[in-house]
Amino acid sequence: MRIVITGGFGFLGRRVAAALLTSRTFRGAPIDRLVLADRVAPPPGSAADDPLVDIVQGDLAERLDEVFAEPVDVLIHLASAVSAECEADFDLGMSANVDTTRAVLEAARAQSAAGGPMPRVVFSSSVAVYGSDPALPLPPVVSESTLPTPRSSYGIQKLVCEQLIADYTRRGFLDGRVARLMTVSVRPGKPNAAASGFLSGIIREPLAGLPAICPVHPELRVALASPRRTVEGLLRVAEAERGAGPGRIDGGVPVNLPALTVSVADMLNTLRQMAGDAVADLVTIAPDPDVEAIVGSWPAVFDNARAAALGLAPDPDFASVVRAYAEDHADAVVDGAHL
Repeated sequence: MRIVITGGFGFLGRRVAAALLTSRTFRGAPIDRLVLADRVAPPPGSAADDPLVDIVQGDLAERLDEVFAEPVDVLIHLASAVSAECEADFDLGMSANVDTTRAVLEAARAQSAAGGPMPRVVFSSSVAVYGSDPALPLPPVVSESTLPTPRSSYGIQKLVCEQLIADYTRRGFLDGRVARLMTVSVRPGKPNAAASGFLSGIIREPLAGLPAICPVHPELRVALASPRRTVEGLLRVAEAERGAGPGRIDGGVPVNLPALTVSVADMLNTLRQMAGDAVADLVTIAPDPDVEAIVGSWPAVFDNARAAALGLAPDPDFASVVRAYAEDHADAVVDGAHL
Protein backbone atom coordinates (compact mmCIF):
# COMPACT_ATOMS: atom_id res chain seq x y z
CA MET A 1 0.00 0.00 0.00
CA ARG A 2 1.73 3.17 -1.25
CA ILE A 3 -0.10 6.41 -0.55
CA VAL A 4 0.85 9.85 -1.89
CA ILE A 5 -0.24 13.18 -0.38
CA THR A 6 0.39 16.23 -2.56
CA GLY A 7 0.79 19.39 -0.55
CA GLY A 8 2.06 17.01 2.11
CA PHE A 9 3.62 19.72 4.27
CA GLY A 10 0.70 22.12 3.97
CA PHE A 11 -1.85 22.78 6.68
CA LEU A 12 -4.15 19.89 5.78
CA GLY A 13 -1.44 17.66 4.32
CA ARG A 14 0.39 17.47 7.63
CA ARG A 15 -2.80 16.54 9.45
CA VAL A 16 -3.88 13.91 6.95
CA ALA A 17 -0.37 12.42 7.09
CA ALA A 18 -0.45 12.42 10.90
CA ALA A 19 -3.78 10.59 10.91
CA LEU A 20 -2.50 7.93 8.51
CA LEU A 21 0.75 7.51 10.42
CA THR A 22 -1.16 7.11 13.66
CA SER A 23 -3.29 4.28 12.27
CA ARG A 24 -0.58 3.02 9.85
CA THR A 25 -3.40 1.42 7.88
CA PHE A 26 -5.75 2.33 5.04
CA ARG A 27 -9.04 0.44 4.84
CA GLY A 28 -7.54 -2.13 7.20
CA ALA A 29 -4.46 -2.78 5.06
CA PRO A 30 -1.01 -1.82 6.38
CA ILE A 31 0.57 1.23 4.74
CA ASP A 32 3.97 0.32 3.29
CA ARG A 33 5.03 3.80 2.13
CA LEU A 34 3.59 7.28 2.61
CA VAL A 35 4.95 9.78 0.08
CA LEU A 36 4.70 13.46 1.00
CA ALA A 37 5.11 15.65 -2.07
CA ASP A 38 5.51 19.41 -1.64
CA ARG A 39 7.41 22.28 -3.17
CA VAL A 40 8.73 23.26 0.29
CA ALA A 41 11.16 21.42 2.54
CA PRO A 42 9.81 19.47 5.52
CA PRO A 43 9.21 21.81 8.46
CA PRO A 44 10.68 21.01 11.89
CA GLY A 45 8.63 18.47 13.79
CA SER A 46 6.99 17.08 10.65
CA ALA A 47 6.46 13.44 9.74
CA ALA A 48 9.60 13.40 7.58
CA ASP A 49 11.54 11.28 10.08
CA ASP A 50 8.95 8.51 10.23
CA PRO A 51 10.35 5.31 8.69
CA LEU A 52 7.24 4.92 6.51
CA VAL A 53 7.67 8.36 4.91
CA ASP A 54 9.36 9.29 1.63
CA ILE A 55 9.77 12.92 0.57
CA VAL A 56 9.40 14.33 -2.94
CA GLN A 57 10.34 18.00 -2.94
CA GLY A 58 9.86 20.47 -5.78
CA ASP A 59 7.29 21.56 -8.32
CA LEU A 60 4.73 18.74 -8.45
CA ALA A 61 4.30 18.78 -12.23
CA GLU A 62 8.06 18.36 -12.61
CA ARG A 63 8.32 15.58 -9.99
CA LEU A 64 5.56 13.22 -11.14
CA ASP A 65 8.04 10.70 -12.53
CA GLU A 66 9.44 10.42 -9.01
CA VAL A 67 5.99 10.27 -7.43
CA PHE A 68 4.98 7.44 -9.77
CA ALA A 69 8.39 5.71 -9.81
CA GLU A 70 6.68 2.93 -7.86
CA PRO A 71 2.98 2.04 -8.09
CA VAL A 72 0.63 4.50 -6.39
CA ASP A 73 -2.41 2.93 -4.75
CA VAL A 74 -3.95 6.13 -3.32
CA LEU A 75 -3.19 9.76 -4.15
CA ILE A 76 -4.72 12.49 -1.98
CA HIS A 77 -4.37 15.70 -3.99
CA LEU A 78 -4.31 18.69 -1.65
CA ALA A 79 -1.76 20.91 -3.41
CA SER A 80 -3.26 24.07 -4.88
CA ALA A 81 -3.08 27.84 -5.11
CA VAL A 82 -5.67 29.47 -2.86
CA SER A 83 -8.58 31.77 -3.65
CA ALA A 84 -7.15 35.28 -3.35
CA GLU A 85 -3.94 34.20 -5.09
CA CYS A 86 -5.96 32.91 -8.04
CA GLU A 87 -8.00 36.10 -8.25
CA ALA A 88 -4.85 38.23 -8.19
CA ASP A 89 -2.87 36.06 -10.64
CA PHE A 90 -4.96 34.18 -13.20
CA ASP A 91 -1.98 32.37 -14.75
CA LEU A 92 -0.77 31.14 -11.36
CA GLY A 93 -4.18 29.66 -10.57
CA MET A 94 -4.53 27.96 -13.94
CA SER A 95 -1.03 26.49 -13.72
CA ALA A 96 -1.13 25.36 -10.09
CA ASN A 97 -4.72 24.18 -10.01
CA VAL A 98 -5.76 23.08 -13.50
CA ASP A 99 -2.55 22.22 -15.36
CA THR A 100 -0.91 20.46 -12.43
CA THR A 101 -4.07 18.51 -11.59
CA ARG A 102 -4.38 17.34 -15.18
CA ALA A 103 -0.74 16.25 -15.11
CA VAL A 104 -1.46 14.23 -11.95
CA LEU A 105 -4.45 12.59 -13.63
CA GLU A 106 -2.42 11.77 -16.72
CA ALA A 107 0.28 10.14 -14.60
CA ALA A 108 -2.37 8.06 -12.83
CA ARG A 109 -3.88 7.12 -16.19
CA ALA A 110 -0.47 6.08 -17.52
CA GLN A 111 0.04 3.79 -14.53
CA SER A 112 -3.27 2.02 -15.22
CA ALA A 113 -2.57 1.81 -18.96
CA ALA A 114 0.80 0.18 -18.27
CA GLY A 115 -0.90 -2.61 -16.31
CA GLY A 116 -0.29 -1.19 -12.85
CA PRO A 117 -2.93 -0.80 -10.16
CA MET A 118 -5.74 1.68 -10.82
CA PRO A 119 -4.95 4.61 -8.50
CA ARG A 120 -7.60 5.95 -6.16
CA VAL A 121 -7.36 9.75 -6.56
CA VAL A 122 -8.97 11.90 -3.87
CA PHE A 123 -9.34 15.56 -4.81
CA SER A 124 -9.94 18.37 -2.32
CA SER A 125 -12.40 20.72 -3.96
CA SER A 126 -14.15 23.65 -2.34
CA VAL A 127 -17.40 25.34 -1.41
CA ALA A 128 -16.16 28.00 -3.87
CA VAL A 129 -17.54 25.94 -6.78
CA TYR A 130 -20.90 27.45 -5.82
CA GLY A 131 -21.90 31.05 -6.37
CA SER A 132 -24.98 33.16 -6.74
CA ASP A 133 -25.27 34.04 -10.42
CA PRO A 134 -27.64 36.98 -11.02
CA ALA A 135 -29.57 34.84 -13.51
CA LEU A 136 -29.65 31.81 -11.23
CA PRO A 137 -29.53 32.65 -7.51
CA LEU A 138 -28.58 29.93 -5.09
CA PRO A 139 -31.40 28.10 -3.32
CA PRO A 140 -31.75 28.61 0.46
CA VAL A 141 -30.20 25.18 1.07
CA VAL A 142 -27.44 23.84 -1.21
CA SER A 143 -26.79 20.18 -1.98
CA GLU A 144 -24.74 18.23 -4.49
CA SER A 145 -27.65 18.56 -6.93
CA THR A 146 -27.33 22.37 -6.93
CA LEU A 147 -25.78 23.65 -10.16
CA PRO A 148 -22.30 25.07 -9.42
CA THR A 149 -21.91 28.60 -10.78
CA PRO A 150 -18.59 29.82 -9.37
CA ARG A 151 -17.97 33.54 -8.99
CA SER A 152 -14.17 33.39 -8.67
CA SER A 153 -11.28 32.03 -10.71
CA TYR A 154 -10.45 29.65 -7.86
CA GLY A 155 -13.98 28.24 -7.87
CA ILE A 156 -13.91 27.84 -11.65
CA GLN A 157 -10.57 26.03 -11.47
CA LYS A 158 -11.81 23.63 -8.79
CA LEU A 159 -14.94 22.89 -10.85
CA VAL A 160 -12.86 22.23 -13.98
CA CYS A 161 -10.80 19.72 -12.00
CA GLU A 162 -13.94 18.06 -10.63
CA GLN A 163 -15.19 17.50 -14.15
CA LEU A 164 -11.86 16.14 -15.36
CA ILE A 165 -11.80 13.67 -12.47
CA ALA A 166 -15.38 12.61 -13.25
CA ASP A 167 -14.47 11.86 -16.86
CA TYR A 168 -11.20 10.07 -16.06
CA THR A 169 -13.21 7.94 -13.62
CA ARG A 170 -16.02 7.29 -16.12
CA ARG A 171 -13.45 6.18 -18.68
CA GLY A 172 -11.91 3.73 -16.20
CA PHE A 173 -8.52 5.48 -16.05
CA LEU A 174 -8.63 5.88 -12.26
CA ASP A 175 -10.98 5.81 -9.27
CA GLY A 176 -11.63 9.49 -8.56
CA ARG A 177 -13.36 10.90 -5.51
CA VAL A 178 -14.09 14.58 -4.86
CA ALA A 179 -14.56 16.06 -1.39
CA ARG A 180 -15.79 19.65 -1.39
CA LEU A 181 -14.32 21.34 1.66
CA MET A 182 -16.06 24.00 3.65
CA THR A 183 -13.97 26.93 4.92
CA VAL A 184 -11.65 25.42 7.51
CA SER A 185 -11.55 27.32 10.80
CA VAL A 186 -9.65 27.73 13.01
CA ARG A 187 -6.39 27.27 11.09
CA PRO A 188 -3.20 27.63 13.17
CA GLY A 189 -0.07 29.46 12.14
CA LYS A 190 0.39 32.52 9.99
CA PRO A 191 -2.32 34.04 7.76
CA ASN A 192 -2.44 32.66 4.21
CA ALA A 193 -3.58 34.23 0.94
CA ALA A 194 -7.06 32.69 0.95
CA ALA A 195 -9.92 35.17 0.78
CA SER A 196 -11.51 33.25 3.65
CA GLY A 197 -8.36 33.39 5.79
CA PHE A 198 -9.90 36.00 8.08
CA LEU A 199 -12.38 33.37 9.31
CA SER A 200 -9.45 31.89 11.17
CA GLY A 201 -7.60 35.15 11.79
CA ILE A 202 -10.40 36.82 13.75
CA ILE A 203 -10.16 33.99 16.28
CA ARG A 204 -6.51 32.90 16.08
CA GLU A 205 -4.90 36.34 16.35
CA PRO A 206 -6.94 37.63 19.32
CA LEU A 207 -6.37 34.37 21.20
CA ALA A 208 -2.65 35.01 20.71
CA GLY A 209 -3.03 38.57 21.98
CA LEU A 210 -2.74 40.09 18.50
CA PRO A 211 -5.05 42.49 16.62
CA ALA A 212 -7.12 41.21 13.70
CA ILE A 213 -9.14 42.77 10.89
CA CYS A 214 -12.56 41.44 9.93
CA PRO A 215 -13.02 42.43 6.26
CA VAL A 216 -16.75 41.61 6.02
CA HIS A 217 -19.92 42.80 7.66
CA PRO A 218 -20.67 40.70 10.76
CA GLU A 219 -24.09 39.60 9.53
CA LEU A 220 -22.48 37.54 6.74
CA ARG A 221 -23.21 33.83 7.22
CA VAL A 222 -20.58 31.25 6.32
CA ALA A 223 -20.16 27.47 6.19
CA LEU A 224 -17.30 26.22 8.36
CA ALA A 225 -15.64 23.00 9.42
CA SER A 226 -12.94 22.47 12.02
CA PRO A 227 -9.60 20.96 10.98
CA ARG A 228 -10.51 17.76 12.83
CA ARG A 229 -13.81 17.31 10.96
CA THR A 230 -12.18 18.22 7.64
CA VAL A 231 -9.45 15.59 7.96
CA GLU A 232 -12.02 13.03 9.09
CA GLY A 233 -14.14 13.83 6.02
CA LEU A 234 -11.26 13.60 3.55
CA LEU A 235 -10.18 10.21 4.86
CA ARG A 236 -13.73 8.87 4.97
CA VAL A 237 -14.23 9.81 1.32
CA ALA A 238 -10.85 8.26 0.49
CA GLU A 239 -11.54 4.96 2.26
CA ALA A 240 -15.20 4.41 1.35
CA GLU A 241 -16.11 1.52 -0.89
CA ARG A 242 -18.06 2.24 -4.05
CA GLY A 243 -21.73 1.35 -4.30
CA ALA A 244 -25.12 2.22 -2.86
CA GLY A 245 -25.95 2.22 0.81
CA PRO A 246 -24.64 3.71 4.07
CA GLY A 247 -20.90 4.17 4.23
CA ARG A 248 -20.40 3.89 0.46
CA ILE A 249 -19.63 6.35 -2.33
CA ASP A 250 -22.51 6.18 -4.80
CA GLY A 251 -21.70 7.29 -8.36
CA GLY A 252 -19.28 10.00 -9.39
CA VAL A 253 -21.02 12.88 -7.63
CA PRO A 254 -18.80 14.93 -5.25
CA VAL A 255 -19.40 14.86 -1.52
CA ASN A 256 -19.97 18.19 0.21
CA LEU A 257 -18.28 17.75 3.57
CA PRO A 258 -20.55 18.69 6.50
CA ALA A 259 -21.03 22.39 7.16
CA LEU A 260 -21.56 24.31 10.38
CA THR A 261 -23.49 27.46 9.47
CA VAL A 262 -22.67 30.54 11.55
CA SER A 263 -22.58 34.27 11.05
CA VAL A 264 -19.39 36.22 11.58
CA ALA A 265 -21.22 37.96 14.43
CA ASP A 266 -21.84 34.53 15.99
CA MET A 267 -18.13 33.79 15.77
CA LEU A 268 -17.16 37.06 17.40
CA ASN A 269 -19.79 36.69 20.12
CA THR A 270 -18.51 33.20 20.88
CA LEU A 271 -14.98 34.57 21.15
CA ARG A 272 -16.21 37.26 23.56
CA GLN A 273 -18.13 34.78 25.70
CA MET A 274 -15.27 32.29 25.87
CA ALA A 275 -12.20 34.53 26.03
CA GLY A 276 -13.49 37.81 27.41
CA ASP A 277 -13.85 41.40 26.26
CA ALA A 278 -10.14 42.23 26.17
CA VAL A 279 -9.53 39.44 23.66
CA ALA A 280 -12.62 40.07 21.54
CA ASP A 281 -11.92 43.82 21.38
CA LEU A 282 -8.73 43.08 19.42
CA VAL A 283 -10.92 42.55 16.33
CA THR A 284 -11.66 45.58 14.15
CA ILE A 285 -14.47 45.51 11.57
CA ALA A 286 -13.20 47.04 8.29
CA PRO A 287 -15.18 45.69 5.30
CA ASP A 288 -13.20 45.04 2.13
CA PRO A 289 -15.46 44.89 -0.98
CA ASP A 290 -13.09 42.52 -2.80
CA VAL A 291 -13.08 39.99 0.04
CA GLU A 292 -16.83 40.33 0.56
CA ALA A 293 -17.46 39.74 -3.15
CA ILE A 294 -15.63 36.40 -3.04
CA VAL A 295 -16.65 35.03 0.35
CA GLY A 296 -20.15 36.46 0.10
CA SER A 297 -20.76 34.53 -3.11
CA TRP A 298 -20.36 31.19 -1.32
CA PRO A 299 -23.41 29.43 0.13
CA ALA A 300 -23.77 29.11 3.88
CA VAL A 301 -26.47 26.46 4.38
CA PHE A 302 -25.99 22.90 3.14
CA ASP A 303 -27.97 19.70 3.00
CA ASN A 304 -25.49 17.31 4.65
CA ALA A 305 -27.35 14.11 3.71
CA ARG A 306 -24.70 12.72 1.35
CA ALA A 307 -21.96 13.24 3.94
CA ALA A 308 -24.20 11.84 6.68
CA ALA A 309 -24.56 8.62 4.67
CA LEU A 310 -20.79 8.24 5.09
CA GLY A 311 -21.14 8.70 8.85
CA LEU A 312 -19.97 12.32 8.83
CA ALA A 313 -21.48 15.16 10.86
CA PRO A 314 -20.73 18.88 11.15
CA ASP A 315 -19.17 20.44 14.22
CA PRO A 316 -21.95 20.86 16.81
CA ASP A 317 -21.33 24.58 17.40
CA PHE A 318 -18.63 27.20 17.03
CA ALA A 319 -17.67 27.02 20.71
CA SER A 320 -16.54 23.43 20.15
CA VAL A 321 -14.42 24.60 17.21
CA VAL A 322 -12.67 27.23 19.35
CA ARG A 323 -12.22 24.76 22.18
CA ALA A 324 -10.63 22.20 19.86
CA TYR A 325 -8.24 24.83 18.51
CA ALA A 326 -7.19 25.78 22.06
CA GLU A 327 -6.65 22.12 22.94
CA ASP A 328 -4.55 21.43 19.85
CA HIS A 329 -2.57 24.69 20.00
CA ALA A 330 -2.35 25.64 23.67
CA ASP A 331 0.97 27.40 23.03
CA ALA A 332 -0.78 29.82 20.66
CA VAL A 333 -3.29 31.03 23.28
CA VAL A 334 -2.27 33.77 25.69
CA ASP A 335 -2.73 33.20 29.40
CA GLY A 336 -5.47 35.80 29.61
CA ALA A 337 -7.76 33.87 27.27
CA HIS A 338 -9.36 31.35 29.60
CA LEU A 339 -11.34 28.92 27.46
